[in-house]
Amino acid sequence: MNFQRGTRKEDPEINLIALIDVLLVILIFLMVTTTYARFSELQINLPQADGDNAKDTPAQIMVNVSAQGVYSVNDAMLGEASVDVITRALSSAAGAEKDPMVVISADASATHQAVVRVMDAARKAGYPRVTFVAESSSAH
Repeated sequence: MNFQRGTRKEDPEINLIALIDVLLVILIFLMVTTTYARFSELQINLPQADGDNAKDTPAQIMVNVSAQGVYSVNDAMLGEASVDVITRALSSAAGAEKDPMVVISADASATHQAVVRVMDAARKAGYPRVTFVAESSSAH
């Protein structure tokens, strides 16, 4: 026998207002307790030292490589030279300097092999500090 014939079943209902209230309280709690990095308030007292000034720029050996593969070391023409000839030219250009910087100024259309030859000569001469000269693109 069904005695509940006239009563309707109510659909279950979820109250979202209480859920939103709890989430807002958690959000406020997290915002208040979070610490932020404040780099602008960081106070640093740097130490002071009295020392000798750093050496001026090291001695430089300028090596020019033309588009045709002609070399010059400190404006002394070598022509189309081998690695051994360039090594001797670098050593004589360095003179008494122990650790000069080799500055390679190669033409944009010079071959890769020509530049590698200079780098190999610098390595054989015992000069590991090698740098290149380039023209900035804004100069054109």
